[in-house]
Amino acid sequence: MEGGNRSVVSEFVFQGLCASRELQLFLLLPLSALYLLTVVGNLFVVLLILADHHLHSPMYFLLANLSFVDFCLSSVTTPKLTTDLLQENKTISFGGCMIQILGVHFFGGAEMVLLVTMGYDRYVAICKPLHYSSIMDRKKCIWLVLIGWIIGFGHAVSQLIMILGLPFCGSKIVDSFFCDIPLVLKLACMDTDTLGILINADSGVLATTCFVLVMISYAHILLSVFLHSQDAAAKALSTCTSHVIVVVLFFGPCIFIYLWPVSITWVDKFLAVFYTVMTPLLNPAIYTLRNKEIKNASKRLMNKYVISRNTC
Repeated sequence: MEGGNRSVVSEFVFQGLCASRELQLFLLLPLSALYLLTVVGNLFVVLLILADHHLHSPMYFLLANLSFVDFCLSSVTTPKLTTDLLQENKTISFGGCMIQILGVHFFGGAEMVLLVTMGYDRYVAICKPLHYSSIMDRKKCIWLVLIGWIIGFGHAVSQLIMILGLPFCGSKIVDSFFCDIPLVLKLACMDTDTLGILINADSGVLATTCFVLVMISYAHILLSVFLHSQDAAAKALSTCTSHVIVVVLFFGPCIFIYLWPVSITWVDKFLAVFYTVMTPLLNPAIYTLRNKEIKNASKRLMNKYVISRNTC
């Protein structure tokens, strides 16, 4: 009976990004601006791809899904982070904490698989252009995206199940700005070393496997093209550079957090901010600023808007 009572926890308390009240208030405006840009940028990419028939191809279908996932991933933690900068007591309910864990791992896992799919799409487009339309048809693209969502959901549920059964007692302070599993594990009133290894292995193996598969795709692209023509290799390198940058920026912090044996609080916080706040903002910027079709579609949309305003 006593053990059952110990597991009933109503809320957790975040320590936030830093202890300084002045620094928290200083960070409020830039973090709010970053989140606003993330929402506007990612939703703009999604709506632009849906609205412009020139962008109705597998590559842009995958890009639209990536932008939507980035919007969702950032929305799991960033609104709470920004509002907590104004609060003395940064609390979150037990249910809210579990939802954050589910959301971060669901959208994070889905994005990992989606980046693998995008790497495969570029491999087929560049190395097998004559078979691209038959290999990456609409049905297969939808299935590949669905598989990403299913794997992300399965990964998130497996993480959540291991946490839900734990008894919590004593300290309720989470030394972060969101419910990160390794930090929540420390609050359980039982030995969680073995469970921690399993949870970190689950996330680490998924991240590392997806990262390796993506890098193999791009390495194969460059190798195949380089053997045929150095000019074509230069063009392929230019095309793939933006994709590789996104991959490294997303997977790097995730792999470091879950596979690095030593936990350094300020480093973990910085990396957590990077992949939950910065990367969802950088993804649409990196992909679209180097993409001629997206630029042209934006110009067409602006022209339509100007013409409609003039006719009115």
